[in-house]
Amino acid sequence: MSMFSEAIRNTSITVPALAWIIAQLIKAGTDLATQRRIDFRRLVSAGGMPSSHTAYVVSLAAVVGKNEGVSSALFAACLAFAMVVMYDAAGVRRAAGKQAKLLNALMSTHFPGEAFNERLKELIGHKPLEVLVGAIFGVIMGVMLG
Repeated sequence: MSMFSEAIRNTSITVPALAWIIAQLIKAGTDLATQRRIDFRRLVSAGGMPSSHTAYVVSLAAVVGKNEGVSSALFAACLAFAMVVMYDAAGVRRAAGKQAKLLNALMSTHFPGEAFNERLKELIGHKPLEVLVGAIFGVIMGVMLG
C-alpha cells in the first residue's frame, strides 16, 4: 500500500481537512448570501464565521479522542494544540486585525496616496462566537466521521 493511499485512509488527516474545507465553503456562502457576490479569496482566507482553523484542530482532537481514547497522551496533545489555536484566533490574531484596521485608517488620513500606503490585512482573527461555532462544528465532524 502506498503512503498516499494510507494517508487518504487516515481519518486524523481526512476529517480535519474536510472540516476545514466545509468551514471555508460556509464562509464563502455566507458572503454570497449577505453581499450578493462571490469572493473566491474567502475560500482560503482567515477570519469570519465559522473559524476554519478551530474546526480543523478540534475535529483532529475529536477524531484522536474517539480512536485513541480521551485518556491517551495523543488526545491530550491534540487538545492542548486546539486550545492554543483557539486562543490565538480569538485573542492574538483578533487584536492584530484591530490594530491593522486602525493603522490603515491613520495611513489613509495622514498619508493619502503615498506609495508606501499599502493596506494591512484586517480580517485575520475571530470573534469568540466564530471560534465557538468552529469548535462545535469540529466536534460534530470528528465524532461523526472519525
